[in-house]
Amino acid sequence: MVDATFKEFVEIMRRLRNECPWDKEQTHESIAGNTIEEAYEVVQAIDDNDPEELKKELGDLLLHVAFHSAIAEDNGNFTIEDVINAIMEKLIRRHPHVFSDGKAANPEEIAQTWEAIKMNEGRKSVLEGIPQAMPALLRAHRIQEKAAKVGFDWEKKSDVWKKVEEEIHELSHEVKHDDLEKMESEFGDVLFALINYARFIGINPENALRKTTTKFEKRFSYIEEKLAEQNKKATDSNLAEMDAYWNESKKIYK
Repeated sequence: MVDATFKEFVEIMRRLRNECPWDKEQTHESIAGNTIEEAYEVVQAIDDNDPEELKKELGDLLLHVAFHSAIAEDNGNFTIEDVINAIMEKLIRRHPHVFSDGKAANPEEIAQTWEAIKMNEGRKSVLEGIPQAMPALLRAHRIQEKAAKVGFDWEKKSDVWKKVEEEIHELSHEVKHDDLEKMESEFGDVLFALINYARFIGINPENALRKTTTKFEKRFSYIEEKLAEQNKKATDSNLAEMDAYWNESKKIYK
C-alpha cells in the first residue's frame, strides 16, 4: 500500500515537472529558500503540538524531496530511487548494532560509533558536514555535540557554569573599555558557553530560545491589544503604561 502510494506520488511530481509551466522552470537554487521554509514550518507544527498540521507540513517537505529529485533526474544527476537507496545504505552502514554483529550498550556508545563510522567513510574532521548556513545558535550546539561524541568535553557541569561566569566577567571588562570588536568577541564567547551549559543540563538551546521568543511575542501582542482597546498604538503609549500591561500578560503567557 505504501509502496503503491509512494510511486503514485512520485509520478504526480514527474508529471508536474513535465507539464506545468512553473514547475518546468524551477531549479535547485530557485526553490532552495522554499525548502528551508517548509522545514521551519515542520518545526512550527511540532512546537504547536498540532499533529494534523504536522502531517500537512511533512507532506510539503516530502514534496520538496521529490521536487529536487525530479530536477536532478532531468539534469541526469540522480533519481529519487537513488536518494532512497543512498539513505537506506547509510542507515544500515551506520547501525551495525542493529543490522550486523556490532554491540552498543547505550546511546552514548551508539553516538561514538556513529562518528567513528563517518570518519572511516573518508571525513577528515568530526566537525565536517555542519552547514555554514545553519542558524548560528543551532550550529554552535551541533559543533559542541560532535566534539563531545569523540571525548572532547567537560567532565562536570559545575565547571561548564564556571566557564559561563568567566566569559560574562570578560564581557563586562570589555564593555567598560567600550571596544566594540572585543565586546562582540566576548559576547560570542558568552553565548557559546551558555549553549554548552544548556547541552550539559539536557536543554536544546535552539528550542529554548525559540519558545522564549514566541512567549515575548505573545506578551507584547497582549500590550498592543490592550492599547488598541483605547484606540492607541504602542507609539502613542509610554514605558510605564506598557510595563503595566506587560505584567498582566505574564500571568497569562507563562
